[in-house]
Amino acid sequence: MTGNKRISIVILNWNGSGFLKRFLPSVVASSAGIAQIFVADNGSSDDSRSVIETEFPSVEYLQLEKNFGFAEGYNQALRQLHSDYFLLLNSDVEVTPGWLIPMLQLMDADSVIAVCQPKILSLNHPDEFEYAGAAGGFIDRFGYPFCRGRILQEVEKDFGQYNQSISVSWASGACMMVRASVWNECGGFDGDFWAHMEEIDFCWRANHLGYTAYVVPHSVVFHVGGGTLNYNNPLKIHLNFRNNLYLLFKNLPGIQLATKLPARLLLDGLAACAFLLKGEFGSFVRVFTAHLKFYFNLPRLIKKRRIIFRTSKNCSSTMMSKQSILWNYFVLKRRKFTELK
Repeated sequence: MTGNKRISIVILNWNGSGFLKRFLPSVVASSAGIAQIFVADNGSSDDSRSVIETEFPSVEYLQLEKNFGFAEGYNQALRQLHSDYFLLLNSDVEVTPGWLIPMLQLMDADSVIAVCQPKILSLNHPDEFEYAGAAGGFIDRFGYPFCRGRILQEVEKDFGQYNQSISVSWASGACMMVRASVWNECGGFDGDFWAHMEEIDFCWRANHLGYTAYVVPHSVVFHVGGGTLNYNNPLKIHLNFRNNLYLLFKNLPGIQLATKLPARLLLDGLAACAFLLKGEFGSFVRVFTAHLKFYFNLPRLIKKRRIIFRTSKNCSSTMMSKQSILWNYFVLKRRKFTELK
């Protein structure tokens, strides 16, 4: 085990030397004396290692055996560390002075808070929220994630309207502080997710154990977004559809699972038809293969579900909103979080 600061900042890297050169300076400058910084390398073939060793001598380099993906990559890395808190940080995030302090103060003040995130703004459009997390995440009644500051593809400008710190359903994996004891209690991310929605699954499993997640808007970071996979990448479409089914099957209580999962399967079918009508045959196929993967992995998911509910202290599924984001967005034309009733 390594790490001797209260916070271990861990940046998972895969062929991202350009991002490291661009964004690590802000992390190093703002973390001195507070956190120890690690770059966990997921089997890169570029010059990432030499960049760290020559340009960032205060940063420790953790070489992983291969590309484990986002979820299992973090599991492999954090298994080697010992700190009070882990700060999972994407390589394409620029932090601001003092960003760690508000999150650390919140976590120190309340042991029930397992996870928190800062306000995440777009680096390319600094007056706008960033898609992946914005000002805190929620899940609608059919399992669709949405955020304060982002409904589906609609991203709001930041006018300070979401500057209050509140409890949320999930914190963004782009930048999230996790209580190390809860990370270990939950067993980290579910490696089968590979990437996308693994942080939502983690927050939900932590919620089952009686913990909560928060957003801390007085901490601000700027995220490029889509640095590893573009938002319209076919693989990303596959992962999002597949992992959402994994998420719901694992975490929904029995009665809700029996009603909400079939509804979600139907909505996915409609989405696939919409892709087909728009001539996006590749996206249509990705939805289909995502469902096949879900059915194929049902035996593993059943075992995971049993473990979750065997230890659950909170089976009421308070994670899910009563809202339907699709209904609000497409029928009622509500495109902002503040417009949701």
